[in-house]
Amino acid sequence: MEDHIIRLLRADEIECRAASVSEKGVSLLLYKDARVDQRILDETFGIFGWQRSHQCIEGSLYCTVEVYDKDSGTWVAKQDVGTPGYAEKEKSLASDSFKRACFNWGIGRELYTAPFIWIPADRTEIQRRGERCFCNDRFCVHSIGYSGEREITGLVICNGKGEPVYEFGAKSTGRTEKGREQGTGIKGKAGAERKTGKEKEPQDTPLSREQMDSLKAELERTGVAMEAVQDRYHIRKPETMSEALYNRVMEALSKTKTVA
Repeated sequence: MEDHIIRLLRADEIECRAASVSEKGVSLLLYKDARVDQRILDETFGIFGWQRSHQCIEGSLYCTVEVYDKDSGTWVAKQDVGTPGYAEKEKSLASDSFKRACFNWGIGRELYTAPFIWIPADRTEIQRRGERCFCNDRFCVHSIGYSGEREITGLVICNGKGEPVYEFGAKSTGRTEKGREQGTGIKGKAGAERKTGKEKEPQDTPLSREQMDSLKAELERTGVAMEAVQDRYHIRKPETMSEALYNRVMEALSKTKTVA
């Protein structure tokens, strides 16, 4: 397969979603929607150079995204499973599985290098209704910067009034460092490739007590909820995540500011 460059996401293609809300503040997640995936697939492989399909496997809905390899005349496939949203369950499953399959092709994978984002209560509006807290503020990515290794090095998030409420790292421009590529080359061999892309969570090699204690200590320091970690990395049971995934989580937490 000839080389294809999957570009990095622009600031206006990244959305913010509240992962958790408390009286102390809001934890945000960065994400992309399916329209962004479709646009980048069209740009990278051409409108006739990719296709998607869905399969129901053991009661779960999977999506397979295939890219046509002109060199071998075959389709290369990558696959992932979706999780339901709060509304329109079937539609959200289809959309989520598609977005995850596109992550496996490298679209938006750089979002995993972001720190966990915490907006303190004094920089937004928190409302309490009964036992639950809500935040009606809208947040957007104002600017973002990347390194040559496709890692996020700068990030500015604004509220609905356009006021900066979160800043991380170097001044963000939405571009990579000058002279470095903004994408990653995708190469493939002849024949189809099928991957689930799910993080491996081996049941026979659980994290040690020391690792779990270190994780809990970082969560306490940053104020990040365990649910936010599970949501971001699609983890079912934190204690059975792989060593590689544990290291990714701890790296992201290390970039996260200490909660006041």
